[in-house]
Amino acid sequence: ITKMFRNQYDIDCVTWNPKGKILQVEYAKEAVKQGMMSLGLKSDDYVVLVSLMRNPDDLSSHQEKIFEVDEHIGIAIAGLLADARNLCKYMRNECLNYWYVHDSPHPIARLVAKVGEKSQHKTCSSGKRPYGVGILCGGGGVFGTPP
Repeated sequence: ITKMFRNQYDIDCVTWNPKGKILQVEYAKEAVKQGMMSLGLKSDDYVVLVSLMRNPDDLSSHQEKIFEVDEHIGIAIAGLLADARNLCKYMRNECLNYWYVHDSPHPIARLVAKVGEKSQHKTCSSGKRPYGVGILCGGGGVFGTPP
């Protein structure tokens, strides 16, 4: 019975193990590491997001790794697709809310800061786990990435 409860440090993300690590955060970082590669290129006029689409098995199909958040914002992901879809839905809702209130596109820096705060809040309570996804965000236009 003691072998079943050998690793009691990965139950939540607020418990430190004896080596000084939070295992839930380590698991999330490993999920990002095992994800497919994504790449972003920026010029003076354009931003290009590229992602490697590979079938992990003969019977499976590829999964989308690039999403359009708004007309001027796109993201490429590496890691867990379910977490990416959750954050993409959150980003789309934030862009819509900003558009309705301010009647202008959402600034990318502010949107990325909101996603960072949301991701950090997941590590503060014991009932939640950190997101296992890395997001590469790019955009253009007046509110896009600065030259």
